[in-house]
Amino acid sequence: MTANPRVLIVEDSIPQARLYEQYLKNSQLDLTVVTTGAEMQKFVKETPPVLILLDYKLPDMDGLSILNWMNKEKFSCFVIVITAHSSVDVAVDMMRAGADDFLEKPVSASRLKTSVKNLLERARLQSLLDNYQSTFERKNYHGFIGSSLPMQAVYRIIDAAAPSKATVFITGESGTGKEVCAEAIHAQGPRAKKPFVALNCGAIPHDLMESEIFGHVKGSFTGAFSDRQGAASQANGGSLFLDEICEMDLDLQTKLLRFIQTGTFKKVGSNKLETVDIRFICATNRDPLDDVAKGLFREDLYYRLHVLPVQLPALRERGSDIIEIATTFLTEYAQEEDKAFVTFSPEVKTLLMEQYDWPGNVRQLQNIIRNIVVLHNDTIVQLSHLPAPLNSIDTTAIISKLSNNAPQQGNQTQVTMSTGLGDQIQPLAEVERNTIEHAINYCDGNIPKAAALLDVSPSTIYRKKQGWE
Repeated sequence: MTANPRVLIVEDSIPQARLYEQYLKNSQLDLTVVTTGAEMQKFVKETPPVLILLDYKLPDMDGLSILNWMNKEKFSCFVIVITAHSSVDVAVDMMRAGADDFLEKPVSASRLKTSVKNLLERARLQSLLDNYQSTFERKNYHGFIGSSLPMQAVYRIIDAAAPSKATVFITGESGTGKEVCAEAIHAQGPRAKKPFVALNCGAIPHDLMESEIFGHVKGSFTGAFSDRQGAASQANGGSLFLDEICEMDLDLQTKLLRFIQTGTFKKVGSNKLETVDIRFICATNRDPLDDVAKGLFREDLYYRLHVLPVQLPALRERGSDIIEIATTFLTEYAQEEDKAFVTFSPEVKTLLMEQYDWPGNVRQLQNIIRNIVVLHNDTIVQLSHLPAPLNSIDTTAIISKLSNNAPQQGNQTQVTMSTGLGDQIQPLAEVERNTIEHAINYCDGNIPKAAALLDVSPSTIYRKKQGWE
């Protein structure tokens, strides 16, 4: 990124636009103002900005139309929607259409500057990620196992996010490794030698949660027989990980928001204000925007936390990682239980990778491998060793497929070359184009994300797309 990131203000009220310029005058930004959607489209095509401040209601079109146009044209820049016509439904629609933040008029200077600062930090990290060229595939990374493309992208995001103090918001299904991700961010960053404190907001009773986070003084409530340090004090200088953040009560969400904004808190039963230096990392297995729409999660807290998002892929999306992870667990548990298991039969490998969706993800796979090792003793895991629900899967097709693909007897050797494009071998240029277009579709049109998966620079993809068109 340049020293002065380009920011476009799209606002039909000139006085309002000048107010935003005044708010941001000391932020070292290259600011430009346009008043219509058409002007905005022309500007974005000619000189793409890093960030757009977008008024929801313009004379010629609304914010949703503009976001849809940006998605169609594949313009990847950050967008803050600003509107006087605010509602939770509108906010959710805007965020799902690609907006990165949503502000309600009148916008305060502090709120605008905070949002702009957060998104420019994300843009800086994205730029580092785009320019990062990996020279090798990592099969293990701070507790993660797997070398699939989705996980390589996660590793690079962690590399880019770890040095920052910005809040990280991890999402993913239960069992995908959200706490492992949080620990990796901590271990990869400058706070690695400081404390990492984890709290599961869904496992602690609501009436004790405030005390768990902030601590309490003796006599502040029944059972408080002595002063107690909370997670906030314990994590001072390090990282505080709040798992299942969407389970937190609304009243406590308000206090947490104030704590994140100021870095100060009071213990339960105390009037003394304490200050700490903490890197916040949070996670949820739910859709936080749904909870915002339902009134279960504070909108302003969501925007404060959702600075650097990390989406962990489900196990079923990770291909051969399933076997890498299963083999690691098999080796570990065989040593613990003094068993002879060393590998899986081809039928079991095919079933694990292709015939089951793994709703419990890595945690479920771990439990299944432990079950097999404890209850059986062999060198190779066979279909007969699999517990429920895997033992109820029809394996006829698997056995038939492996039998048909078995090598021929005699001196002849079967060689099969798969291009992923059918039996016909296509020109290399067509294979390259199909691969790039598949990656873009897989990433819902997000070219920087597709570039990360393909391990190339986004500029390479933009240049090739321009050549095709």
